[in-house]
Amino acid sequence: MLSPEQNQQLTQVGAGTPMGELLRRYWMPIAGVSEFDHQATKAIRLLGEDLVLYKDLSGTHGLVDRQCAHRRADLSYGMVEAKGLRCNYHGWNFDETGRCIAQPYEDTVYPERNVKDRIRIKSYPVQSQGGMLWTYMGPQPAPLLPDWEAFSWPNGFSQVVISEVPCNWFQCQENSIDPVHFEWMHENWGNRLRTGSTKLGPTHLKLAFDEFEFGFTYRRTKQDSDEHNQAWTVGRVCLWPNGFFLGEHFEWRVPIDDHNTLSITWKYTRVPAGHEPYVQDHIPTWHGPLKDAQGRWIDTHVMNQDFIAWVGQGVVADRSQESLGASDGGVVAIRRRFFDEMARIAKGEEAKGILRDPAQNQRVVLPMMDRDELLQAHTVEQIMANPRLKLLYATYPFQAGQPEAVRQAFSQAMGIDAKPYDGIVLPRSTEKAGM
Repeated sequence: MLSPEQNQQLTQVGAGTPMGELLRRYWMPIAGVSEFDHQATKAIRLLGEDLVLYKDLSGTHGLVDRQCAHRRADLSYGMVEAKGLRCNYHGWNFDETGRCIAQPYEDTVYPERNVKDRIRIKSYPVQSQGGMLWTYMGPQPAPLLPDWEAFSWPNGFSQVVISEVPCNWFQCQENSIDPVHFEWMHENWGNRLRTGSTKLGPTHLKLAFDEFEFGFTYRRTKQDSDEHNQAWTVGRVCLWPNGFFLGEHFEWRVPIDDHNTLSITWKYTRVPAGHEPYVQDHIPTWHGPLKDAQGRWIDTHVMNQDFIAWVGQGVVADRSQESLGASDGGVVAIRRRFFDEMARIAKGEEAKGILRDPAQNQRVVLPMMDRDELLQAHTVEQIMANPRLKLLYATYPFQAGQPEAVRQAFSQAMGIDAKPYDGIVLPRSTEKAGM
């Protein structure tokens, strides 16, 4: 049980707070590259700061203060130019470094004054990776944007899914080190929602939590597995500081502010044998809804079930009122690590998992269960005969709202007519669904 003061330290992300200063040491995914196929600007809030993400006419992305330095107009309604973002109020133009590069009236009437050279707005660097746009909001020099191996896997169809969840990011991230929730939320509760059956699935028998350079792993045995299973020998990755890696997909929980979280998923699916070589020239980004047409929280898909659990804890979970159990060893471990890391950076030390050597930042491998099965080319016949693979190829059970255009593009790439997921029962074992 944490004190209210400790809970506050874990959950407040504004500039100057211990957690906010720690999270600013890491690159964060903030949008999909394809979101800018048909728009030039996007208002975005990150770590309590109101910003605008844009793509200028040269293809350069920038992330700058949402308010113009002149009269504080909203730059998300600005105009992109060959270089930079121009305010629609008086035409001041700012490049991706926040430097003012044009003041139309002043440049025309008083060019000798060159006032613009003294004007800057807040800006943060932007890089692309895996079909996503990332930013770094911390002190310079910036670390390297991690080159996770998965982003270089060939012959695959990737998609990016984004939702805004109205609760604090830390209760979302604690889900990443909580193996037992899958047994109950996604298997037992999910099965009851779909079928009404009260029959329970295999229960957990043994848990272990281990720390490594880029986070933690959780390992488990259940009634339907033993210590020879990769669920025990390899496990799943709670990716430091705010991610989750399950082999064929990543999940990130990016703080919008203390009360809201940007959930971002990157999902990869290997094309079947006979469909290679496959080169995806466009990674789609789509936004998943939280509620149905009647205003009820969607409970049919895996991520949506997680959202219900996260939001159900309150906007900011009150950990002074909780009662932890024997299954919460991972939750305790990452809390301790966050307190330790906040203390480390306060002393000017390097934060956990930072990459600065380019030689070490090449296709960085993470622990991954079922690597061969997920990355090898199966025939369509093999896929449709394997319940686990069929679930991954013939539908999208991870999050509700997949657009029809994305479903069709996926189907074409796979040569399989993928159907919208309708809440069919997931395979009983947590290790049979790639989750």
